[in-house]
Amino acid sequence: MSRRPRVVVIAAAVTAVAAGCNAPRPADLFLVERTGSIPGARLTLRLTDDGGAYCNAQKRAELTSAQLISAREIRRALDGGDDSAGNDNDQKALARRHLNLPPAAGITSYQYKVRSQQGEVAFADTSKGQPETFYKLAQLTREIAIRNCKLPR
Repeated sequence: MSRRPRVVVIAAAVTAVAAGCNAPRPADLFLVERTGSIPGARLTLRLTDDGGAYCNAQKRAELTSAQLISAREIRRALDGGDDSAGNDNDQKALARRHLNLPPAAGITSYQYKVRSQQGEVAFADTSKGQPETFYKLAQLTREIAIRNCKLPR
């Protein structure tokens, strides 16, 4: 390869890398802040719509297809989903309602604050009256922390 084509190839590669640096950040599905009374409970987990999981200060981990589908379902439950049928989804929009369930008396292992596009929810593993979505969110958070991010909890 002569000097001229090599310079053109290098310049194109540099331009492509620089363009990637300015690429829009993928949309967040939600952000989980988990705390607790047991070692390893503290976790900040950000899930993105392109299948990324970011645990604490670690690099990106990839979600499985099943995990991404679950995360999207949880996000829909938090934000109220698509109202294409004209139904009132406010009862389902947990984040829009800023649902905050205090822990029950006694020992609580984990507490969660979850932010989505529509707002924030908070609950503990011992909170009374949790919607099914909160159980699914806690389970998915633990699974991703252990499997994808290689954390102990």
